[in-house]
Amino acid sequence: MGCESLSIPAKIPASMADEDEKPDICVVVSCGKPAARSLSTAKVKQVLPDLKLGDVGRRAHLCRTHYREFRKKTKEERALDRAAW
Repeated sequence: MGCESLSIPAKIPASMADEDEKPDICVVVSCGKPAARSLSTAKVKQVLPDLKLGDVGRRAHLCRTHYREFRKKTKEERALDRAAW
């Protein structure tokens, strides 16, 4: 009896396998620090409308400083969400 594996090996497309993962940077125009968190762009624009965001897609990468600012502005909302449990 042969010892053959029944699983199919995963094939990663060449375009994904060869990509060099560069670290994400903060999307705030004048910042450029390394990103600490990735949040919904719509939520960031809603909570922090005074920030000028650069080229962003669905997710906005924020550095530690801007993420803390986001957390301070959403503190009450997050407390209400936790209280609903």
